[in-house]
Amino acid sequence: MQVSTAFTSFSFDTVMFDHVKTFADLFELKLQGLYDAEKQLVKALPKLAEAATDPQLRMSLEKHLRETKGQVARLEQVAASLHLDLDGPSCKAMEGLLEEADLLLSLNTSDEVMDAAIISAAQGVEHYEIAQYGTVVHFAKRLGYAPEALLLSSSLAEEKNADETLNQLAINSVDEKALG
Repeated sequence: MQVSTAFTSFSFDTVMFDHVKTFADLFELKLQGLYDAEKQLVKALPKLAEAATDPQLRMSLEKHLRETKGQVARLEQVAASLHLDLDGPSCKAMEGLLEEADLLLSLNTSDEVMDAAIISAAQGVEHYEIAQYGTVVHFAKRLGYAPEALLLSSSLAEEKNADETLNQLAINSVDEKALG
C-alpha cells in the first residue's frame, strides 16, 4: 500500500509523535491535543462573544467559555490521576478552525449575517471537539480508566449540548434574521 505524500510531508512535531508506540501512548497524545485545543478556545471565545450581537448567542458563548475552562481543569485532573503529561504538540485542527473564525469575523456584513457566521464557526469547533472527546472517552474505557472516562464524558456531554444550543439559536432566530 502506498502512503499519500500529503500526510508524510505535513510538518508535525515528530519528536512527540515518535513516542507513540502503544494504545495508552495514543490516548495520552489525544489528551494532549484536546488540552491544547481547549486552551486555544479559552483565548478565542471572548472574541466571538464580543462580536455577537444576538443576546442569546452572546450568552451561549459566554456560558461555553466557563464550561471550556472547566474542561481544561477536567483534562488536568485526568492527566494527574493517570500520571500523564499534557505538554504536547499544538492542535493544528483547532488552529485552523480558529483561523477560519477570525476570517469570518473580518467580513464586512450585517450584524445578523455576522451572528450566523459566528454560529457556523462555533459549530465547526464543537463538532471537532465532539469527535475528539468521543474518541478519548472510548479509549479511556478500553484502557480500563473508568473514573477518567466518566470525567471525559462530562465534557463530551457539554460539547454536545453547546452544539445543540447553537443549532437551536440558528434555527429559531439567527438564520431567519440573517435572511432578512
